[in-house]
Amino acid sequence: LMPGYLGAYDAFKADYEQPIAAGDREGEQAQQRLRRKLKPFLLRRLKRDVARDLPEKIQKVSFSALTPDQERLYTALLDQYRRKIGDLVSSRGFERCRMEVLAILLRLRQACCHLELLPPEIRGDTPAEAPSAKLDQFLEILDEAIDGGHRMLVFSQFVGMLKLLRRELDARGISYCYLDGGTQERLAECQRFNLDRAIPVFLISLKAGGTGLNLTGADMVVHFDPWWNPAVEDQATDRAHRIGQKRTVCSIKLITEHTVEEKVLALQQRKQAVIQATVGTTDEAVMQSLTWADVQELLR
Repeated sequence: LMPGYLGAYDAFKADYEQPIAAGDREGEQAQQRLRRKLKPFLLRRLKRDVARDLPEKIQKVSFSALTPDQERLYTALLDQYRRKIGDLVSSRGFERCRMEVLAILLRLRQACCHLELLPPEIRGDTPAEAPSAKLDQFLEILDEAIDGGHRMLVFSQFVGMLKLLRRELDARGISYCYLDGGTQERLAECQRFNLDRAIPVFLISLKAGGTGLNLTGADMVVHFDPWWNPAVEDQATDRAHRIGQKRTVCSIKLITEHTVEEKVLALQQRKQAVIQATVGTTDEAVMQSLTWADVQELLR
């Protein structure tokens, strides 16, 4: 409507985004200024305003440590990728190699989930079937949930991880529903889960099923791996925490400690202030807001 109202992106970043992300008093003042500028143009309807009878939503973070095999490979990859990313940025500048940097970070995040997600040439001599601390942690949570009569949605950005989870559920004889970008009968699968309480698990690709679905048959949500944009995770959790839900919903983020995942979680919390200062932020905007300083922090 009004191009230039908030200035050029560089000016917006300096005046609002960076101070807000810093989280200090200057950031609070920048957040207030931004809200005042946007207020005449925004009608912000929060869920708590339109659905006052919704039950409570509890959000938790559950940490696990890498297994010895995972830690050896992760440490080697981290050292290698620090040098590789440093060389890329030195030769071309961060803005010109942003997508390559994100692709490299992807491998570290996959190593935190399960080594089988990595190509053989990256995995090297480490066996693909090496134990995964996070998978073991998830299976413990799953057993407790089933024993307690709970039903859960499990989100991952990695379809390969969802397939590994399917393999584990099949081996244990646990019924489940499944949805990724290739699923044809999305609504039918959702209805089957909501109506059949004998199915305790719904495995869902974050990209394919994080929005637009009503899955109030679940009262637990597990985020197997952290995504850059916390708003996307919140939307996924709200597949269960929405009008029609009668039970308290518990959302659990699985994080591997002392890894890039823990750094992504901290980055989310810093960026969340910028998101809350406006209506929301797209994945593209969150990726664009990632700075070279952010990446250096992720690689420490």
